[in-house]
Amino acid sequence: MSRIHQALKKAAEERQGQLANNGSQADMSVEELTRAVLHDDKAIPQEAAARVTGTGVEVRTFQEFAAKCAHPTWKIDPRLSVFGHGENPAAGAERFRTLRSRLFQIATTRPLKRVVITSSVPAEGKTFVTANLAQSFARQPGCRVLLIDADIRASRLHLPLGAPESPGLTDYLKEEADEAGIIQVGGEGNLCFIPGGSHAENPSELLYSARMKLLLDKMSNMFDWILLDSPPALAVHDASVLADICDGVLFVVQAGSTDFEVAEKASSEFREKNLLGVVLNRVEMSESDGAYYYGYYGERPATARV
Repeated sequence: MSRIHQALKKAAEERQGQLANNGSQADMSVEELTRAVLHDDKAIPQEAAARVTGTGVEVRTFQEFAAKCAHPTWKIDPRLSVFGHGENPAAGAERFRTLRSRLFQIATTRPLKRVVITSSVPAEGKTFVTANLAQSFARQPGCRVLLIDADIRASRLHLPLGAPESPGLTDYLKEEADEAGIIQVGGEGNLCFIPGGSHAENPSELLYSARMKLLLDKMSNMFDWILLDSPPALAVHDASVLADICDGVLFVVQAGSTDFEVAEKASSEFREKNLLGVVLNRVEMSESDGAYYYGYYGERPATARV
């Protein structure tokens, strides 16, 4: 049980005791209090807003936590963002909205919040897909998204965002920073980012550590979606390690480039780890007017444009 949930449960129990002494009945469950506190519901009882201490940061609501994080000015690169075209977004934006809708649909049938995005080999576009999918989610009203650069061997996720590259994940995993010290809050407030951070000599050990899972558990209480850009699957074992502590995996394949047998070998490793589907990236417009998303629902694959 998370510290936040423990604190809220204690607050709820105290409130129930007070109401019982007054001859009243408690009217909010612990789960309702949790949702209310994390979404800054002004109607919650004052005693339910219990302060929670985690690595030295006191948190009452998401807004309080976000206020303690960095607020740099991002300069999103329009060459790397399908949403960076003002009132006339690129055609690819609609493909990412479709992918977003597919994931929302899957989330109605199973727990789905932490998603790993990987590929077979480098340069297939996984970082591009991760960054744009996060921007797509963040455009949903009230949807809070945390973007994590977990490719700490070759961090690049800060580039499409035009964001600082450190401090970041490695600094947290090495216990040199806390959560608020590594999280950047975007201009709209609902898209947050953890960059790769400083150089690490032992990236696999850091990602496999209990501190990585602790970070995801804490952040899962605050965000609706957590997207992790991971290293390519065939190069190192990091993506598989992350898949074990996440809810699903999206596999990116570059059209006309990735060898079929290579992609099949790499993706097969995730079939027992909630492989959500495959995003076919960089498809020629004349071929399909976009990319494709292959979603797995039970034993039968379903295909939809992205």
